[in-house]
Amino acid sequence: MCFNSTPGGSHVLTRLDRILLVVHDRAEAAERFAALFGARRLAEDASAVLGARRTTLQAGESLIELLTPSGPGPARQFADRWGEGLYGVGFATPSIEAMAARLDANHVPYTVEHGALYLREAPYGMPAVIIQDVHRDPVGDIRSIYEVTNPVPDWRAAADYYTRIFGLEPAHFVPIRSELYGYEGVLTLFDPPHRLDRIEITQTFGGGAMDRFFQKRGPSLYMCYLETDDVPLLEARLDALGLQYSQAEGRPPGTNIFIHPKSLFGMLVGVSKTNFAWLWSGRPDLSGAPEGTPLIH
Repeated sequence: MCFNSTPGGSHVLTRLDRILLVVHDRAEAAERFAALFGARRLAEDASAVLGARRTTLQAGESLIELLTPSGPGPARQFADRWGEGLYGVGFATPSIEAMAARLDANHVPYTVEHGALYLREAPYGMPAVIIQDVHRDPVGDIRSIYEVTNPVPDWRAAADYYTRIFGLEPAHFVPIRSELYGYEGVLTLFDPPHRLDRIEITQTFGGGAMDRFFQKRGPSLYMCYLETDDVPLLEARLDALGLQYSQAEGRPPGTNIFIHPKSLFGMLVGVSKTNFAWLWSGRPDLSGAPEGTPLIH
């Protein structure tokens, strides 16, 4: 695996900071995330860049932005075409000024709003915003959201693009392939082994769920992944709320589930026990998984 590395590229993105979710009813969505993950409401405001009213929640270290269209713009375009679902992702950087300079040098247009850099182009279907990294004490019952999955026509080209514009370090990347779910690609880990945060870039095959999603939508965001100390607690809450989820195949009980998009406003969410995802992220020794657990999901 060979990508074009950039001098000083390590840690230009420190973590996945937030997800952006288009919903019909922000109050209903906020209530669902609070009941399920212990999320807390932080703010109500609006974004002219997104053309949306916004409710911001915190769950674990991560933010969840709930968007409803307020006029023309990306949120309206997404809602008109797809309804509800995962629209975009936010990444944290230690220096917003340095990231702006990197984007300028790579001719990546962006708009500044409230100090954040909203990329105006998403050639591989991942609308992104870059935010100054700040410490947050975790709240609720998850650790963080650490991954978004980005199916694309050519995972190597997408990885090279993200490496170039974000200054990622290819030496940290982990190749991934799943016959079960029908994809191959790469995990662009930002800061291993300290954090799991990454973009999962995939190229789909075989007619499975991710492949069908890609054939319908093209390059886009398919799902996100979060980790928690207590997967059974989330299972119990899902059961109590009558929400749909499934166990990951081949995984020990209490380690890995998938929450159905119908349960979370059009967004598929993977849940892994804290550190368990290292099993397929290049450091199975950190996962705590029983011997014989399959490496690739």
